[in-house]
Amino acid sequence: MNKLTSSVKVLVVDDQPLIVEELCEFLESSGYRCVPCESSQQALKRFSEDAEIGLVLCDLHMPEMDGIELVQALQRVAGKARAFEAIMLTGRADKQDVIKALRAGIADYYQKPINLEELLEGLQRQEAALADRQKSVHLGNLNQKLQYLSDSINDLYQDLDKVRRSPAPASSEVEGEAAAEGVEMPAIFNQLSPRQLDVARLVGKGQTNYQIACELGITENTVKLYVSQVLRLTHMHNRTQLALALSPNNSAMRQRVTAH
Repeated sequence: MNKLTSSVKVLVVDDQPLIVEELCEFLESSGYRCVPCESSQQALKRFSEDAEIGLVLCDLHMPEMDGIELVQALQRVAGKARAFEAIMLTGRADKQDVIKALRAGIADYYQKPINLEELLEGLQRQEAALADRQKSVHLGNLNQKLQYLSDSINDLYQDLDKVRRSPAPASSEVEGEAAAEGVEMPAIFNQLSPRQLDVARLVGKGQTNYQIACELGITENTVKLYVSQVLRLTHMHNRTQLALALSPNNSAMRQRVTAH
């Protein structure tokens, strides 16, 4: 057997076991790892469980679910976060079937009996096409993360600008606001900015990052940044400690949590 040349697994689907065995034996000797399946349902299960599958060889005419329907089902499983390329194998070169397959996103097709060397060349072409598609998927995910980061930084700058424009609250004012909510604010919280205090109080009420983001009109990522800042400035280890420190029903516990 040749040395492994591809990190991409090939899903081989045909309702005839001998064809599956022959294809897998040839492709594995050519450097591919194969996932053999003898039904569309089995193929769907294996594809869902194995993220390394990126190439699909499937027969067009199969019981229960034909090859085109299978590929469409695989596309739904993959969604936008996963790319794969499919090649159709058919014993009948019906023009309408070929057109339907290409419209469904199937990259190529081969008629049985299959010329294995031609199939290998076609599979290698689709592997190269898959690499390009995966780069686009990764780039799209990176751009989305960068957009989230940009939105969070923008929110932080807006909050910092508001803090600079307004006088810092005196400790008596901070304590007065806390008393109005029925919570005796520990002195360690006096160093927090108004927005940091808002986030801390909402954490103390047991709200999630999403709920806090909705209430304060900022992104969830920005809330995470504020929570991290509050924990660092108050020398607390987690949200549970922060919530206990602000809980009106656990004064003794709050004293232990905020003691230094």
